[in-house]
Amino acid sequence: MSDNQQLSAAPSPQRLRLVGIIAVIVVVAVVILGIATRISDAKQLKTWTDAQSVPTVNVVSPESSATGAPLELPGRIEAYARAPIYARIDGYLKSWNVDIGTQVKSGQLLATIETPDLDQQLLQARADLASAQANESLASTTAKRWQSMLKSDSVSKQEVDEKTGDFTAKQAMANAARANVERINAMKNYTRIVAPFDGVITARNTDVGALINAGSGGNGQALFEVSDVRKLRVYVQVPQSYVPSIPTGAVATLTVPEYPGRTFNAKVESSAQAVSAASGSTLVQLAVDNADGKLMPGSFANVRFDIAADKAALRVPASALVFDDNGTRLATIGADDRVKFKTITILHDYGKSVEIASGIAAGDRVIDSPPDGLNDGDHVRIAPSDASSNAPAKDHAKA
Repeated sequence: MSDNQQLSAAPSPQRLRLVGIIAVIVVVAVVILGIATRISDAKQLKTWTDAQSVPTVNVVSPESSATGAPLELPGRIEAYARAPIYARIDGYLKSWNVDIGTQVKSGQLLATIETPDLDQQLLQARADLASAQANESLASTTAKRWQSMLKSDSVSKQEVDEKTGDFTAKQAMANAARANVERINAMKNYTRIVAPFDGVITARNTDVGALINAGSGGNGQALFEVSDVRKLRVYVQVPQSYVPSIPTGAVATLTVPEYPGRTFNAKVESSAQAVSAASGSTLVQLAVDNADGKLMPGSFANVRFDIAADKAALRVPASALVFDDNGTRLATIGADDRVKFKTITILHDYGKSVEIASGIAAGDRVIDSPPDGLNDGDHVRIAPSDASSNAPAKDHAKA
């Protein structure tokens, strides 16, 4: 190849300069585009961070308690009348005629007691009575004889008075001996253990040949227990705040585990009219008819009261409550979408919802499940209405 051909093939300086300028322009464009992208990303990050610093909350509106929620409490069923039967005398059980579960009538014989010691006491008492009666008869004859002799002045008045006084003393001794015999005879009547009223035998704690000790204050134990189960008492501990809502005469519904799906009606008869310092509740007594004998004394029952609604009270979800050093409060949202805490008073606790007695108004916007760290004046964002709970849950009261 000639020298002229090599010179014509080499790039010219103008072309090299143009290529360099284009390369510089491309580099600058890439740098500018990168800087712009970074600035845009930084702005987006700042916008996102600012948005995340404003919490999003769900809002609920307090609702009036149009209908009262039922109050369900555990209860204890007891016999309307229950009597442990103790022996009044010492002895040995000769026989028993009834066992647990037996229906008995008032005055029916339950058991018989042998009393060998008392039998001997009765024999001795009768002998003492015979001796006292003989002495009384002799003293009476002597007094009459001396009184007749006094008419003829054969004896002195003093001697007659002594004989008359001796007769009076012997008469009193005879009366005492007679009373002792009657007392032992009365005690002998207690060898027959009888039912005090119509009912059912719910316990038998003795057997033939057992040593019987008298009385409930000593070493003796109850031989039988008789319960009147035609009507039963139900005892319920009612929380203090609910007592005014359950007056005498109110009707409640009972359910028991042994009869699922079946209900029994009970009526409030009375209450203790006092609050237990240990539990903060009042003992309420109900009566339930048990003519069919389905309910058993001593068993557990679930007692349901239908509580009338307080029209002035408002209900909110229990999840909206805030408990801290400032008491029980609700977080509400003002017109400027800023938080305002309000101290409230709870009237009734229904489990998933609570009834508020004071502290909020019907038009307040209440934050449900407020996030931790929320303070008065904080700005919040309200979640869309379809994500919030618009009504507090209706559920049974539990105690």
